[in-house]
Amino acid sequence: MLKPLSWLYGGITDVRNLLYDSGVVSSLRPATYTIAVGNLTVGGTGKTPHVDYLVNLLKQTGPVATLSRGYGRRTRGFRIVTDADTADTVGDEPLLLYRKHAEKPGINGGDVLVSVGEKRAEAIPKLLTIRTDWRAIVLDDAFQHRPVRPQLNLLLTDYNRPFYDDEPFPGGRLRERRHGARRADVVLVTKCPDELEVSEQQAIQQRIRVYSRAGVPVFFTGLRYGSPVSFVETSEKAGNRVVLVSGIARPEPLEQYVKTHFDLVHHLRFADHHRYTAPDLERIVRVLPADGTVLTTEKDFVKLAPLLAETGADASRFHYLPIEITFLSGEAEFKKIIEQTGPDRFNRGSVGVKKS
Repeated sequence: MLKPLSWLYGGITDVRNLLYDSGVVSSLRPATYTIAVGNLTVGGTGKTPHVDYLVNLLKQTGPVATLSRGYGRRTRGFRIVTDADTADTVGDEPLLLYRKHAEKPGINGGDVLVSVGEKRAEAIPKLLTIRTDWRAIVLDDAFQHRPVRPQLNLLLTDYNRPFYDDEPFPGGRLRERRHGARRADVVLVTKCPDELEVSEQQAIQQRIRVYSRAGVPVFFTGLRYGSPVSFVETSEKAGNRVVLVSGIARPEPLEQYVKTHFDLVHHLRFADHHRYTAPDLERIVRVLPADGTVLTTEKDFVKLAPLLAETGADASRFHYLPIEITFLSGEAEFKKIIEQTGPDRFNRGSVGVKKS
């Protein structure tokens, strides 16, 4: 019944893309090396861990800025993330990136600046007035943000829900038709199992290349969880019996990991980007056994920790799981692509912008 609506929605996005592709509607081409990370689907494909990976890689050779719209924040406009910010002012994912990469107070001190701005074409020139020597600007969730034309487009697709098996909204979860993948310079299949066979990888590549440009490289990544980290530095290590708390788009892989490595007592699932409240906290504590530990994600940590402090609740039994991406193969080749498509080829340091 939803198919006609999916066709209509897909047709609308086709017209929009055609206007940008033909130059009828102009787009900003930053003079500074800009990487867009995004997907074709609604929901989580692991964008934030991949942005985190890129920041770690790029900041080794120069200052890096990240820019996202700050989904879920209660503010508007361009904003640089600082120590004074919360998930309400900048969004949970930018706050997470800031906490992981900021090295000292001030304008995001150190070599990484995290910023938010729903109008990226207006925000990028502001970043270029802050400093002129950015190693790169990384745009989070910007594959469909056509007002900016980055030097490198990274398309992410979830192994468990690949875009080539999906349909446009509302009949499916695609933000546009599958052939939007033609804008991708690199495709990353995310959340892959470690044991993914080479033959299956090749089959997935063939399905992707029906819609992508010829020769576009395809990589496969998985998730690696670290040891639980306490909300309180002096707290004891996490116990084996855990209550899992998650507010992410697809918590199934996380739940499976916790089941494999811990005694999962209960899993409290909240919506992606959930804004935690005192009643939520009471619910968490109510199902927590006397010998149990609360285990959550890094993204949820940046929202739960302030709430615990605000309510005066005991944070000693709260822990979060650090996460990072791993490449099943080809990581050196991926790094080479990132480096070869770097600022030396795109007028590094220029504060100018171009439109096309």
